[in-house]
Amino acid sequence: MKVILQQDVRHLGRVGDIVKVRDGYGRNFLVPRGMAVVADERNVHRLEHQKREASAKATKVLAEARAMAEKLGQTAVSIKVQAGDEGKLFGAVTNRDIVEALGAEGLLLDRRQVELAEPIRQIGVFSVPVRLHPDVQAAVKVYVIQQ
Repeated sequence: MKVILQQDVRHLGRVGDIVKVRDGYGRNFLVPRGMAVVADERNVHRLEHQKREASAKATKVLAEARAMAEKLGQTAVSIKVQAGDEGKLFGAVTNRDIVEALGAEGLLLDRRQVELAEPIRQIGVFSVPVRLHPDVQAAVKVYVIQQ
């Protein structure tokens, strides 16, 4: 019997795989628990349609991420902070501060997308990496200026 997996099944396959199993295992275990559906013609066509939709959505998301990366590459933000005489900050510039400054420029990001290894504690110019997609990364210039 051939079935289409609806969930990842250990030692059998991943979601969307069409696998051949013994009749009793498929009919008495996988199908009743919702882990698989019988691989008839209708279900196979539905699976192919879902894969096409997912592929189109992934392509769209990747294109949006690349467009945003291009905008971020051309953007520089300034953050004014209080600092001592030697250029050391009294606080620190974190990824939240950078996201707020980018939001003021009209670029909305999540703070977890800004990959700041550790907070900025000096005055200067920094290139901060931003991960927009697993395949797309951009860098934003951040100017930390004394107030």
